[in-house]
Amino acid sequence: MEAAAVRFELSLPATRSLKEKRAVLRPVVEGLRRMASFSVAEVDHQDRWRRCGLGVAVVATNRRELERMMQRAERFLDRRHDVDVVQVMISYLDHPEPRDL
Repeated sequence: MEAAAVRFELSLPATRSLKEKRAVLRPVVEGLRRMASFSVAEVDHQDRWRRCGLGVAVVATNRRELERMMQRAERFLDRRHDVDVVQVMISYLDHPEPRDL
């Protein structure tokens, strides 16, 4: 099993209120969730209109598939005209040691 947490720093240049920000983010979050059953949450900048930290958890059977899924999420965000990807940060889950129960 391979797993990663991806943090996307997004700019939302056209929003003028938190209400508009939520209206822009709702389809983004729902689209990512539908795409590959990603776990998605707004993880930072909740009180800023034009900024968003979006966390996406990705799990796959192997590293190649994990990379493909993360690229797919990034392409989805890049194609959106209402958000700009400012930064992408990836944290990989280390392989834990097996333990007896």
